[in-house]
Amino acid sequence: MLGSKKPFSQQSGAALAPPSKKEVVQESIVFIAGFDEGDNTYYGNAKQYFEKQRMSVVDSLFAIDEIVKYLNSAGENQIRYNEIHIVSHSNAWLGMSLKTTRTGERITERSLQDAISENKMETICDGVTSDSKIIFHSCGLGENQPLLQELKNTFKADEVVASPYFNVFGGKYADHYLAKPYYGYYPTAESLGPAHLSKEFKQAYPTVNIDWFTALKTRQESSFGKAYSFKFNIPVDWEFTFDSEDDIPTLEDKEAIMDWISESPEMAEVLFKLNIPIESFRWRSTIKENKLIIKGKTTVLCILAPILKSNDANEYQSTNIQDPLLYQIL
Repeated sequence: MLGSKKPFSQQSGAALAPPSKKEVVQESIVFIAGFDEGDNTYYGNAKQYFEKQRMSVVDSLFAIDEIVKYLNSAGENQIRYNEIHIVSHSNAWLGMSLKTTRTGERITERSLQDAISENKMETICDGVTSDSKIIFHSCGLGENQPLLQELKNTFKADEVVASPYFNVFGGKYADHYLAKPYYGYYPTAESLGPAHLSKEFKQAYPTVNIDWFTALKTRQESSFGKAYSFKFNIPVDWEFTFDSEDDIPTLEDKEAIMDWISESPEMAEVLFKLNIPIESFRWRSTIKENKLIIKGKTTVLCILAPILKSNDANEYQSTNIQDPLLYQIL
């Protein structure tokens, strides 16, 4: 037709299509997944450490769901990360301080599985972290391989890394180092003193060359390579409802409470999983109407021994995440 333009061919149309955004791969990102309370400066020290490494740091996300959303959003903008560092408190009894969601539970293998099965968390998009290495700076997490595997599945990551040792940031002699923990327990507020406790540590760890008494009296890193200690409490509590007050057992003292707990498979299993002697708890029982309430609390003493180089005891061992002697790698 006169004056008409020739229609675009499929080939020319494809040529005019907007170009796809090129994928950008960044070396690393760090999530400081908590905030300091009281005299504890763990998160602040970690942030300073990673900023010195010129890494991108995010310190406003405190749940794994929020981190997943952040990574998905980055993925939508064609941004990928080779390494994803997550800093969170953790211990063998209470799990990670990092929560499943902002208002959710602390992360344990069970709570993470529940949050996923109940669709409470956003799912990581395919390809976002498939080539990424997730490094958790969470004390002792490397000891918990089932949880580490669950975290790997959650992130669909190529590799996850965590140390069985304690991470220490902002140390007196190193900005970041690992320390081996040794544990002792006593009923909260019923300590028999450092002399007695040091004997218990010596019995529990007869081949370890540590001055237990001095370590228990030392609350922060004071001398190069020397052990020091800190403590925290672990509570347990149960509530039982009876048909009438007459059915409630009379538990007059600690011994009676421990006997009653030992006869209950449910309570005995809880203590078995904690792997803390029942005698190391301070036990109390109260009756409120037709309910029996049992509460226990133990104080955990943790002695930390900085890990030194095997061939040079005058230098702390470097935190090489590729070292299988220092890190669990899945």
